[in-house]
Amino acid sequence: MTLDISKYPHLALANTPDELRLLPVESLPEVCDELRTYLLNSVSQSSGHFASGLGAVELTVALHHVYNTPFDHLIWDVGHQAYPHKILTGRRDQMSTIRQKNGIHPFPWRGESEYDVLSVGHSSTSISAGLGMAIAANKEGLGRKVVSVIGDGAITAGMAFEAMNHAGDVHSDMLVILNDNEMSISENVGALNNHLARLLSGSLYTTIREGGKKVLAGAPPIKELVKRAEEHIKGMVVPGTMFEELGFNYIGPVDGHDVAELVKTLKNMRNLKGPQFLHIMTKKGKGYAPAEADPINYHAVPKFDLSQNPLPKAANAKPTFSKIFGDWLCDMAAEDEKLMAITPAMREGSGMVRFSKEYPSQYFDVAIAEQHAVTLASGMAIGGYNPIVAIYSTFLQRGYDQLIHDVAIMELPVMFAIDRGGLVGADGQTHQGAFDLSFMRCIPNIVIMAPSDENECRQMLYTGHKHQGPSAVRYPRGNGLGAEIQKEMTALQIGKGIIRRQGEKIAILNFGTMLEYTLEAAEKLNATVADMRFVKPLDEALILELAANHDVLVTVEENAIAGGAGSGVIEFMMKSKCLKPVLNIGLPDRFVEQGTQQELHTALEIDAAGIEKQIRDYIA
Repeated sequence: MTLDISKYPHLALANTPDELRLLPVESLPEVCDELRTYLLNSVSQSSGHFASGLGAVELTVALHHVYNTPFDHLIWDVGHQAYPHKILTGRRDQMSTIRQKNGIHPFPWRGESEYDVLSVGHSSTSISAGLGMAIAANKEGLGRKVVSVIGDGAITAGMAFEAMNHAGDVHSDMLVILNDNEMSISENVGALNNHLARLLSGSLYTTIREGGKKVLAGAPPIKELVKRAEEHIKGMVVPGTMFEELGFNYIGPVDGHDVAELVKTLKNMRNLKGPQFLHIMTKKGKGYAPAEADPINYHAVPKFDLSQNPLPKAANAKPTFSKIFGDWLCDMAAEDEKLMAITPAMREGSGMVRFSKEYPSQYFDVAIAEQHAVTLASGMAIGGYNPIVAIYSTFLQRGYDQLIHDVAIMELPVMFAIDRGGLVGADGQTHQGAFDLSFMRCIPNIVIMAPSDENECRQMLYTGHKHQGPSAVRYPRGNGLGAEIQKEMTALQIGKGIIRRQGEKIAILNFGTMLEYTLEAAEKLNATVADMRFVKPLDEALILELAANHDVLVTVEENAIAGGAGSGVIEFMMKSKCLKPVLNIGLPDRFVEQGTQQELHTALEIDAAGIEKQIRDYIA
């Protein structure tokens, strides 16, 4: 449902950034107010990322007012906060379709708009990409400006500091804006700091600063003295010494909700030479009290009534796989004081809130630092502890070298609890867990498990935790299937599958939570179903037995067919000279778009009806 734009008279005058730039600065506070209200009404009716965008309204308006976008490049890190940007860049009337099948993308997306310079979804890439664009702009020589916006969470990643270190070295013209919403705006971010920001970003201070460096270039002791004096003077009022050491000119912190002051500061900074760093303070969820009070739960929201608080609870009473993991973690910690649980800033999403409160000395949130999370676990394992890395499938991609080099080569007992394996739905291409079975299966020394239901998930987590080597348990996003969960934990026999249904001619080898679909299809086909449980090592004896007694083998997995579990079955059969037709069913060789999980299962023919159809077509 499209909102009536006539109720937003100032926003109606800013259909594009070009139109926004025609408006006087004095009218921008009204534009911001209406943009925030439009965002509130839009997302509450369509669902989507919520609190981050509310906090970035003034910044978005100021940036598009000062910079000549899309000629000037504006890069949003992650993109949770880019909904106001989408509204101002020609997609206002499409906001009701965001995150839905065939709708607009939840994150900035190059194929969607010329204003979306970088396709994003994972954090901490904006400064690296911005620096690359700044270097290109300098060679181009057309005066193109580059701005990277990054949040206080995303800047914790090593990649952001690698990029800033390089930017300070090559000294390209670019602006990095730190959108700091970790705390509310405090007293020191008021008139004094806004005045200071204008002063420090103004031409007089810049001329004196740069000129002084040139004059003193031949006198190192004096130059160092002046530099230290400057640091001490600025250090009394701004916390920017670290960024200055990386080679940036630091300005801030300033009030990120004062659009007029932001415009003044950005205009001053637009023409400064070299790498610039602007630190702004904002409040996540700004303008909607429940989101301000609880920005974590209002990070992404379902459809809801703005007048009601709290958010509506999901009707499905079945526990999520994330909760299964969180409960198991607490139960296991009660037995094992050497258990250590690590998360790269995904405590809530990974179901670890309860564990973090009950076992705080065994809980480690390393912030957005997936590489560090994996190697930290290897160090703990070497130290005699039993580490568990709770991580989303697509985030583990970022720690791939560490998985190989720092865990698998040394055969260390680190277990990876891999959430969001398979299709996750509305977050689209950047978040679909399509590749983990493929990229892990080729690594020596690792045991890979794919549970078919909640109870198997619990028992596999226990199995992996007790295994004296690297292991991974891979489970999907969302609710379980309603299986009875056994409190008692029993280690499974490594590499052994189980027959779930006996049939004829067709044998379906199921990997993971597709089992429900597989059994439904098998009823129609009178097929045998094997729950393989282990992707590595495979139950080779079971594969040979099924091949000997059936005409066709079918593998089913919610992972890319290329290099996945089904590929492993074929590799083993060829090595064993077992010549039988094999159909692989899984995810296609393309990045899967957004949509609900059910919509995508149907579209990709990996639901029960799709599996049945693919098998019938194959044997026809």
